[in-house]
Amino acid sequence: MPIVRSAALFLLAALLEIGGAWLVWQGVREHRGWLWMAGGVLALGAYGFVATFQPDAPFGRVLAAYGGVFVAGSLLWGALADGYRPDHWDIAGAVVCLAGMALIMYAPRGD
Repeated sequence: MPIVRSAALFLLAALLEIGGAWLVWQGVREHRGWLWMAGGVLALGAYGFVATFQPDAPFGRVLAAYGGVFVAGSLLWGALADGYRPDHWDIAGAVVCLAGMALIMYAPRGD
């Protein structure tokens, strides 16, 4: 169960960080206004707390592993929210990043 909980926290973190950044982007670049930006800032702030709930991993490991989730999640968000079509190199890169995340976070360790 710890891996399931950890994976769920990574997904929540991605939703908050990528979604928050997207809301800020929409508010600034797409001129949707300060409410969009404020929602983004709140989501980004909430993201900052989610990583603290990861079980039994130091800060550096959690944030390094989350980088892989962020890469894949950003491509998925772009595809769903903005119609961006990742090419095969984007997808291959995301798979490599997720494999790296799994190694960093879930590899058996003697410590």
